[in-house]
Amino acid sequence: MADTAARTIIRAQGRKAYASFGARPSGTRHPLVATAMVLPLAALLVVVFGGWDAVVTQASSVGVMLGR
Repeated sequence: MADTAARTIIRAQGRKAYASFGARPSGTRHPLVATAMVLPLAALLVVVFGGWDAVVTQASSVGVMLGR
């Protein structure tokens, strides 16, 4: 029980320190902000690995599987 209490105290202190820098916890990030952060990396990976064909193929397969 003492171990759990100690971890709870440490977590609470970490949250206070994090909040003191004016940042929000990552769980509250808006979905559009998260999307805007991920899209450049996704585009780079598509170009580097030629993934566009794979994305189209997978989307087509899913469409066929769903009966469209």
